Amino acid sequence: MTDLPDLSTTFTGIRFENPFLLASAPPTESESNINRAFEAGWGGVVTKTIGLHPVDNVVGPKTKFVRLDDGGSRLSMAKRADSTLLASWNWELISDKPLEWWIPRLTTVKRAWPGRVLVASIMAGSGSDEELRHWQTLTSAVQDAGVDAIELNLSCPHMDRVDMGANIGKDPVLTSVVVAAVRAVARVPIWVKLTPAASSIVEEAGAVFHAGASAVSSSNTFPALPPIDPETLEFEVNVDGRVSYGGLGGPAILPQSLAKMAEMTQAFPDREFSGIGGISTFDHALSYFMLGCGTVQVATAAMLDHAIGPNVITDLRTGMAEFLDRNADRGWHSLADFRGLRRGSVVPHARIRRPDAAGYKGGYEDDAEGYAAAEALAAGR
Repeated sequence: MTDLPDLSTTFTGIRFENPFLLASAPPTESESNINRAFEAGWGGVVTKTIGLHPVDNVVGPKTKFVRLDDGGSRLSMAKRADSTLLASWNWELISDKPLEWWIPRLTTVKRAWPGRVLVASIMAGSGSDEELRHWQTLTSAVQDAGVDAIELNLSCPHMDRVDMGANIGKDPVLTSVVVAAVRAVARVPIWVKLTPAASSIVEEAGAVFHAGASAVSSSNTFPALPPIDPETLEFEVNVDGRVSYGGLGGPAILPQSLAKMAEMTQAFPDREFSGIGGISTFDHALSYFMLGCGTVQVATAAMLDHAIGPNVITDLRTGMAEFLDRNADRGWHSLADFRGLRRGSVVPHARIRRPDAAGYKGGYEDDAEGYAAAEALAAGR
């Protein structure tokens, strides 16, 4: 296959050259990185979150990567041979650059890449008219700068302020109030990035859609702590012996994020969703597409690939092209032809078929990994 087929798609009314975006994260914190991302072939970029409140990040490393020894004996953030990436751990706050720094750069990037999608991630607080006005100020500024859509960060897992980030995203009332305030001034689609730590992400998704959101992005990272070093008895990431909760991303959260996404796409099959969590190959992205997502976003894999993932996006685009080529006889020529195909396969546990009496083995299958054989269990009694 010499030429890639048309991978374009339409999401929230916006045409994407391909459905793969670089997520809001350290890789999208600068104009140069965003330009490099578009040069590499990403269909869209979501900026690092922009706010109005002062931001001071902790000293030392902001992001670390959790690795598991190939033998499974050691889980650590230490970089070493014969280990496999399990997850990323990040306690970096939103952009420490002010809105005034971002605006001319957003304008310049969009003028340079009119055919690519630029999404501004923004964050303010809740619970007061002043904070709601901050959301509106941010919205007006970035859309005037030319961005194609806005992603509201209601999901950052490490916020000290009770009226920001995931602390808003866990409350359907607060989420709907914020979205309504943004909707009042927005001229571009509103995406809402929800926290997977919500007690019922379906309830939060319903609230933001009702308030006027065009799409939900999920999952942001899961709240997590780094491992403790058994030699030093200190957390592997700490400042003066102290640590706070950060966000866990990467391969480890793929199954969890898929579960959250399935809940929402089943509850709102006619709405639009952008899948995030553990994606580094097209096979991973395909799981989100099959559940009903119209785009996907990547962070951890890109960070480990020259910061903005030139090889990752090449593999994603090639993987999708090959998938369409293999399935052309089914009439699949675009994402729209197979999106949501497996959404209905996720059912309540009670609907999973049980074996008949002759085939029942006490819940254990022959030679099942992780289980003793039925005979051995019986002999041990």
